[in-house]
Amino acid sequence: MHWLPGRPPRWALLVVAAGLTAVAACSHSDGGDKPTHSSPRPSTSTSSPPPGAIGISPGGVTTKVDAPAESTEEEYFQACHAAKVWMETQAGTGQSMIEPYLAMVQASESGVAGTWNIPWANLSPARQAAVIVAAEAAADNGCG
Repeated sequence: MHWLPGRPPRWALLVVAAGLTAVAACSHSDGGDKPTHSSPRPSTSTSSPPPGAIGISPGGVTTKVDAPAESTEEEYFQACHAAKVWMETQAGTGQSMIEPYLAMVQASESGVAGTWNIPWANLSPARQAAVIVAAEAAADNGCG
């Protein structure tokens, strides 16, 4: 590979892109109440996140997707409320309910209210991230 003076090497562009992704992922509100935007942003990629960008629990449940959460306020509330209702019918409380809820969501072949009735596998990474954010908020009584 050649490096031309005045032009950054390819790896430098990858480092900058990774840094921008990290900044974007950290820019959500700390309150966890609702997303700051009211309309969905178009996805810039239809492919899956790179390896290592998905958090899988020891039980095989996806608990983290390294993508900005994408949902409208209405969709966020619907997903959060559906998670909260499910959690209230189970034995357990708080953070301990996130993984069982996500396991149920991911196992559903037809989708559930918390995934807008779309199967987990058919959701984009950004939509999967939104479901996870909503489940975490529901566990913290933060649906608004």
